[in-house]
Amino acid sequence: MGFFYLFLLVLFSWSCHGLQTYQTQLLLQIRKHLEYPSQLQILDNYNGDLCNLSAMSNLTISCQDNFVTEFKIRGDKVANVSDFNGYAIPSKTLSKTFSIDSLVTTLTRLTSLKVLSLVSLGIWGPLPDKIHRLYSLEFLDLSSNFMFGSIPPQISRMVKLQTITLDGNYFNDTIPNTLDSLSNLSVLSFRGNRLKGQFPSSICRISSLKDVAMCHNKLSGKLPDLSSLTRLRVLDVRENRFDSELPVMPQGLVTALLAKNLFSGEIPAQFGVLSHLQHLDLSFNQLSGAPPSALFDLPSISYLNLASNVLSGSLPEHLTCGSKLGFVDISNNKLVGDLPSCLDNKSDKRVVKYGGNCLSTDGQQQHQGLYCKEANTRRSGRKIAVLVAIIVVSVLLLMLLAFGILILFQRCRPRRTFETHILQKVVQDNPTTGVSSEVLANARFISEVARLGTQGAPICRLFSMEELEEATNNFDSSMFMGEGFTGKLYKGRLENGTYVAIRSLTLQKKYSIQNLKVRLDFLSKLHHPHLVGLLGHCIAGGVQDDSGASKVFLVYDYVPNGNYRMHLSETCPEKVLKWSDRLAILINVAKAVHFLHTGVIPGVYNNRLKTNNILLDEHRLAKLSDYGMFIIMEENEKLEAKRESLKSSQRKTLEDDVYNFGFILLESLVGPIVSGKGETFLLNEMVSFGSQDGRKRIVDPTVLTTCSQESLSIVVSITGKCICPEPSSRPSFEDVLWNLQYAAQVQAAADADQKSDSTS
Repeated sequence: MGFFYLFLLVLFSWSCHGLQTYQTQLLLQIRKHLEYPSQLQILDNYNGDLCNLSAMSNLTISCQDNFVTEFKIRGDKVANVSDFNGYAIPSKTLSKTFSIDSLVTTLTRLTSLKVLSLVSLGIWGPLPDKIHRLYSLEFLDLSSNFMFGSIPPQISRMVKLQTITLDGNYFNDTIPNTLDSLSNLSVLSFRGNRLKGQFPSSICRISSLKDVAMCHNKLSGKLPDLSSLTRLRVLDVRENRFDSELPVMPQGLVTALLAKNLFSGEIPAQFGVLSHLQHLDLSFNQLSGAPPSALFDLPSISYLNLASNVLSGSLPEHLTCGSKLGFVDISNNKLVGDLPSCLDNKSDKRVVKYGGNCLSTDGQQQHQGLYCKEANTRRSGRKIAVLVAIIVVSVLLLMLLAFGILILFQRCRPRRTFETHILQKVVQDNPTTGVSSEVLANARFISEVARLGTQGAPICRLFSMEELEEATNNFDSSMFMGEGFTGKLYKGRLENGTYVAIRSLTLQKKYSIQNLKVRLDFLSKLHHPHLVGLLGHCIAGGVQDDSGASKVFLVYDYVPNGNYRMHLSETCPEKVLKWSDRLAILINVAKAVHFLHTGVIPGVYNNRLKTNNILLDEHRLAKLSDYGMFIIMEENEKLEAKRESLKSSQRKTLEDDVYNFGFILLESLVGPIVSGKGETFLLNEMVSFGSQDGRKRIVDPTVLTTCSQESLSIVVSITGKCICPEPSSRPSFEDVLWNLQYAAQVQAAADADQKSDSTS
């Protein structure tokens, strides 16, 4: 009997090993189908257990019970070809011999797969119907490839799906109207395709949905009533061709982006009761009538864009604006009358754009009254026509009712039956009593400010001056940490024992207390693992909302391990970072800046990127400090000047961040000599990177002895692009981030090879 149990044990061990080998063979086949992407080079001659493979920035493989459950790859073949015609493009897509059908067939053999992400790999062709065989899948991301044709209707059979993302492809058919079978779906994203036809009504029956993003497509027709999507937080349908009135929106909506469509009619009053709404963009449509006053006073609204419609009439003299409203754009409409005081830029509380109307104000450029008179006349005419129609229909209904009663008595029909008939007739013949069921919604970006930023974030704590004095021993010199452009910095210890960093900030102009609170509250809601958190503040010089303040104390998390520049300095040789550590820190900072640019609305730019503003915690994780200071320190006039050309100013300040980050990269390469050299000298020294002798002369010896040449070359290349004198030639921060992640992956592979050689 003992031999029998031993035999079973051996058989079981052999079967598990065979299963693991089979899964490995499938991964090798997938690598072959994808034409040996660099992200899968680690599989070459790999003899270990793939289930124990450490996750990397561009590759993740996870297992459960020797079955692959997660497979994520991010390549570098970005789908940005404007004239893609369905055929392979050299260096952009996979080759002519690539078969998407074979790839999906192999993937479906990973029967336990729950997470699949194949991004920017140059995959091209129609997505096969057999994708539904991945029946265990919960997360699917095929973004930034070259897939075209239809989204397979069979995808609705993948009932466990929670997230489906097909952004940045070339799908050019209608969206399947069978998606309501995906009862667990929370994120549905088809951004940046060529989808056409109507918004599927089946989507309105997926009650679990939280994010819907279909911007930058060719969808048209009516946007249906979305009120049944009670969990929906983000709706983004910008840049389509919807031409209906605005639909009814769910009460929990946080972000609604419906700009650049053909929506018409008035903005429904229902929008004025969306208490959770933070961002609303209805710009560049054909909306008419006066905007509902309640929109400006929603309790959570911070961004309101109604620009470039045909809104008319006047705004109420005593219009109330919500305390969180920081940006309003009502420009390029046909509004008349006075500008309400809460939208007056002189209040220095919020950014307001109102040019291109016929308002009675000396501010931004306005049209002559005749320009807006026609729109308001038409509006009055429509009101009279509607009133006349209501009267006529009412008279007809009364006549029909009287005639019906006469028939009743003549025929002696039962009263109950007759009343039922009349009520049905009234419903049929009274179209004027119905209120339009169309309203608006939108979303992004942003999506990320709701998920990563403001949603669930604590309110910015108000510290008293006494608390800060006690924490710093009355700002004793022993607690002084340094001084920079943004003011003096002190270390403090709160009453509960928590260590904090307190920055004393002198403002360039005197702001109102309320204005400062709005700005500081915004900054306190910027939460990211690689940002130093703003815990609270203390405003000196006033306690009333209408009083002024010229000094503020900002209370941050304390980060104990010094700044990045210190760890590049030869004065602390025991702390000098090797190349792989520097790459990890640079990636952390790039992620933080990318979040500031794209994760909130409006984006946070001009972040004073320097090596001494990058702090390291006890685990050497990087955290960016002094971000967003322009929100507090920049004078309102300068801010307004930037907002006048929002798109160009954002591009300029984004490029400034890229440029400054380029010098952080440069300092990471050459070490402490940067501190004493000017930009001109450093730009000239970039030429030295072109040769091996030049690199030996200028590159930090610690970098030279700990880096692979391929990894170093990748960073040198992206550094040169970042500090290019021509702003339009600089890369996006997303490009910078992925180049750094690729360099880190190359370095990790080189380190693993070196370790393997040394042990053998």
